[in-house]
Amino acid sequence: MIELMLHIYNSLTRKKEPFTPITPGQVRMYVCGMTVYDYCHLGHARVMVVFDMVARYLRARDYAVTYIRNITDIDDKIINRAKENGEDISVLTERFIQAMNEDALALGVIPPDQEPRATVHIPQIRDMIARLIERDYAYAAKNNDVQGRTSVAGDRTSRATDVYYRVRKFESYGALSGKTLDELKIGARVEVDEDKDDPLDFVLWKAAKPGEPQWESSWGPGRPGWHIECSAMSTTCLGSHFDIHGGGMDLKFPHHENEIAQSEAATGDKFVNTWMHVGFVRLNEEKMSKSLGNFFTVREVLKKFEPEVVRYFILGSHYRSPLDYSDENLQGAKAALTRLYLALKDLAPAGEAGAAAAYEEKFQAAMDDDFNTPGAIAVMFELARDINKLREDSTATAAPLGAALRRMGGVLGLLQHDPQAFLRGDAAGGLSDAQIETLITRRSEARKNKNWAESDRLRDELKDQGVILEDTAGRTTWRRQ
Repeated sequence: MIELMLHIYNSLTRKKEPFTPITPGQVRMYVCGMTVYDYCHLGHARVMVVFDMVARYLRARDYAVTYIRNITDIDDKIINRAKENGEDISVLTERFIQAMNEDALALGVIPPDQEPRATVHIPQIRDMIARLIERDYAYAAKNNDVQGRTSVAGDRTSRATDVYYRVRKFESYGALSGKTLDELKIGARVEVDEDKDDPLDFVLWKAAKPGEPQWESSWGPGRPGWHIECSAMSTTCLGSHFDIHGGGMDLKFPHHENEIAQSEAATGDKFVNTWMHVGFVRLNEEKMSKSLGNFFTVREVLKKFEPEVVRYFILGSHYRSPLDYSDENLQGAKAALTRLYLALKDLAPAGEAGAAAAYEEKFQAAMDDDFNTPGAIAVMFELARDINKLREDSTATAAPLGAALRRMGGVLGLLQHDPQAFLRGDAAGGLSDAQIETLITRRSEARKNKNWAESDRLRDELKDQGVILEDTAGRTTWRRQ
């Protein structure tokens, strides 16, 4: 790619900034993933697709990217849903982790480099809480005798207590959200608790309750609070100081604000250089969310629209802008994507793209401007118009431009199907080559870990999509039926 400077809007400084990684040529990125108690809705899909696009573009710019997207598999919502369903928490979470992976795959989302789970990082969480207590940024509930609870195992000598973070001790608290401590104190969000030193303080460790999952700790049996989970997982996977932290706009406060306070107090280092937040998906101009009950799951949307159409719809708006969901807008996305595929119809799939250098430069300029996907897609349509003009004389003449258009689409995770198949509708429910390779990689990892049940499930999933695998000489090849 040409030498231009990537600029990213930093939610912490509230301005676009030149992106300079901590280690030249390398990018470490952490994104808050799903709390797995239900199916993904379109808001979750937007976050997954946006940061998949970010990772793809950074790699296209020759950065070595380490992309971490966590899974929250212990949380109040998970516990409550498991109780409602009358099922074991691990069964619930595994079911929705599998569903999340299926939804991500359908949308062309490449798996992150690591997908840490909160329940696997309990030792790191306990260590971080202990450091915060040692540095006087955290404390056990002051009414310890009252708060102490009998362990779930019935051991009356094992006392349990909550542990809280001292918000006022962290001097820059509120820098990300722009909220002041005085505003927070009188805000309705603050939950008053007589066991806290200050009503602003938030929980790091929750004392065990009967029937809930628990782990032993210096403060008795219990489980972690939500915020500390991400601090422990991100710093474990990426170190105490890394390049990019992302998530939905709704996580800016209190989750990401609390992550900064916890992490920097525990490590003494700056936590993250660049904060990125994805705008809300709206329905009738209101945020789409499960708490409001006005959401569509990815699975519901994919019953009506092809997966790549949904991906185009998401990337057709700038990631920081609200995204208004409607069938009309999805139909518009389908029509637009069809025009791009029409430009590629009957063109050779490969070719020199030197003739498209000017378009490549404009495409990169758009992407370098805070991942401006609408601008990048506009360049793709300019290129498509030129392809259509040239093909009137010769498809061979248009082929080099077609190769450039495919490459641009690949950076965005678009134009991943054979044009004829897409235009016939054959690609609507099928897997692209990239999606097949992703599933095969996931199956290889399962085989390496001797997870034969998952390996067989993935083979069956591919077979159901008309893909036959052959394992020979330590490698897997595939063909379509």
